[in-house]
Order: sequence, then structure tokens, then C-alpha cells
Amino acid sequence: MFFAGLIGTFLVFRLGSVTWPPPSQADVRLPIGVTGLNTIVLLLSGYTMFQGLRAIRQDRQKELRNWLFATGLLGVIFLVVQGSEWVRLVHHGFTLSSGVYGSVFYVLIGCHALHVLIAVFWLLAVFARAIAGRFSANQYVGVEVCAIYWAFVVVLWPLLYILVYLI
Repeated sequence: MFFAGLIGTFLVFRLGSVTWPPPSQADVRLPIGVTGLNTIVLLLSGYTMFQGLRAIRQDRQKELRNWLFATGLLGVIFLVVQGSEWVRLVHHGFTLSSGVYGSVFYVLIGCHALHVLIAVFWLLAVFARAIAGRFSANQYVGVEVCAIYWAFVVVLWPLLYILVYLI
């Protein structure tokens, strides 16, 4: 519901504007290519998370740890790339206070980044429990719930990318 509200707000501003981005920010160029590649990174992390869940359902402990590590690494790469692009945008004068365009961009994309960061920390806790051997084919609810949350941030991102970067 939270993201539905944010997306709704974005759409109200976007569809209510004659031109988008507004003329005062027409020179702002969002990093479509880099963010497109970063989208692939996040989608790949969804695959690795699913493989980790699949591994523990078959009681393959080592594979679980490897897939969780890969998922976390991909999540961190996604965040680092997003952060570096934000630094570049801010350096070019595109900030949260750059009018409606900057506000809706940073709030919407920033809230998603925060959710990915939460997912990475959650995954770290699951990874620590996996190292300690706390999961098995009969007991993996922690992995499963983390995978559901991870899937949420992964599936949400392409929608945000299309809405904010491409349309």
C-alpha cells in the first residue's frame, strides 16, 4: 500500500504536467542505461534468492549459503550503483529540492533503495543463521519469508524503472 501511494502521487504529478520533466529541469538526464543494467543485477538477485530457497528445500546447506551470499552481493552492487548515480545527479544539481521532479524521483526511488537495504540486512541475518546450520529441509521458514520480501523489492523495481526512467 505504501508504494501504491507513492506511485499514485508520482502519476498525479506526471500525468498532470503538460511536459515531463518540467521545463525548469529539462536538462536533467536520468541514467537510463546504467540503471537498466542495474535492473538486470536486481532481477538476477531474485533468481539467486529463489535458487537458495530451492536448495534448502532439498537440504543442500552449502548451496543455500552460496546462493544467499550471491544474492547479498548482487543486492549490495545494486545499492552501490544506485548511490553512485545519485551522487552524480546531485553533483549536476538535481536534488530533492529541485522542484516536484526531484522530490518525486528521490522519494520514490529512495524508498525503494531503503527497502533493498533492509532486505540486504535481513539477508545477512539469514546468512548468519545458515552458516550456523539453523535451516534444514524441514525448517526453513526464515529463508522463505526473507525470499518473499526479497521478491517484493525485485518485482517492484522494474515497474519503478519503467515509470520513472523510461516514460
